[in-house]
Amino acid sequence: MSQRTERRGIHVDQSDLLCKKGCGYYGNAAWQGLCSKCWREEYQRARQKQIQDDWALAEKLQREEEAAYASSQGATSLGPFSKFEEKKTNEKTRKVTTVKKFFSPSSRTAPKKECVEQVMDQVEKYIMTRLYKSVFCPETTDDEKKDLATQNRIRALHWVTIQMLCVSMDEEIPEVSDNVVKAITDIIEMDSKRVPRDKLACITHCSKHIFSAIKITKNEPASADDFLPALIYIVLKANPPRLQSNIQYITRFCNPSRLMTGEDGYYFTNLCCAVAFIEKLDAQSLNLSPEDFERYMSGQASPRQHDSDAGWPQTGPAPSTVATNTALAQLHDNLEALLGLSSRQENLMEAAQSLQSDLVSWQESVQQEVKDILEKYPLEIRPPAASAIDADNVENDRLPPPLTPQVFAG
Repeated sequence: MSQRTERRGIHVDQSDLLCKKGCGYYGNAAWQGLCSKCWREEYQRARQKQIQDDWALAEKLQREEEAAYASSQGATSLGPFSKFEEKKTNEKTRKVTTVKKFFSPSSRTAPKKECVEQVMDQVEKYIMTRLYKSVFCPETTDDEKKDLATQNRIRALHWVTIQMLCVSMDEEIPEVSDNVVKAITDIIEMDSKRVPRDKLACITHCSKHIFSAIKITKNEPASADDFLPALIYIVLKANPPRLQSNIQYITRFCNPSRLMTGEDGYYFTNLCCAVAFIEKLDAQSLNLSPEDFERYMSGQASPRQHDSDAGWPQTGPAPSTVATNTALAQLHDNLEALLGLSSRQENLMEAAQSLQSDLVSWQESVQQEVKDILEKYPLEIRPPAASAIDADNVENDRLPPPLTPQVFAG
């Protein structure tokens, strides 16, 4: 067997994911391989040194200015103002001391960790939901440029197969295929979330589906060496929108404790490693010759055109066969889905036609009932008869006769 057929998987030592300071927490490429705690300490240490240097320079300039002023005016001319100058110098010294105390680390005892975590989660959710449009992929950064570069890079690597990455997943198994689809959905859904914690949860859900797919394929729990190649394959297959912006957004605004420890931090660190691997992926990473790699990248050839005699392992089916079987299985599933939709549409049309017929029959029956009632009880409209004012008075016969006018002689 040629050297090219000796496949090797992608291996990342667990120690490579940890902080370079050796504190035991997970590091991050955005923090130069440090965890958020060590990065914050380094930043504060550098900031404190900068503040001290600035104040030392300010004090030096002040002393030089006072010395120059004293030499120009002479000691005798400063008699009435000597106490004022001394008081002014003391006030500046007190201000310097106060500022140094302000920037020094606080000695107050921190509250309980659980309470702090809950408060920070709620504050993070409220603030980031309102400020999302302003702080996500801001114009002052190059996040959008990195997004386009990563997206184009993943598109150019569309030809990378699952065999090249030595991924321990068999997509011909229905349960595995379902978990792969769910993992892709979760990593794409990350862009629709606003809260950093929710974006991080999408990464965690995606990773758990990957572990489930590997476990079903191997009939045993997945290892870290199995997980990273599978995560790289999912990222290549999904090509998540604004991937770099989402990673930077989580790095900048997520609760640091979530990125330092726990499964969320582990999965997020692996995602950063997967993106870094994709950016630096070359022929050696895929066990290909530089010529083949360049031809695949330029689109002049495709690895699916080669059979097992072209250098692929002889222990299993050729990549073209696997790809064809996967495509046929996907086509079969799509046809079944279309047949199901067609059947549902036919049932819906039959129900609509039946409802329309019932409405017509109901309208006709109502009209017939109204017609029968009118025929049985015809409606007669009689004009009202004219009558006297007292026609309705039943006691007219008891009334006295009307008065007759009489004429009296004057």
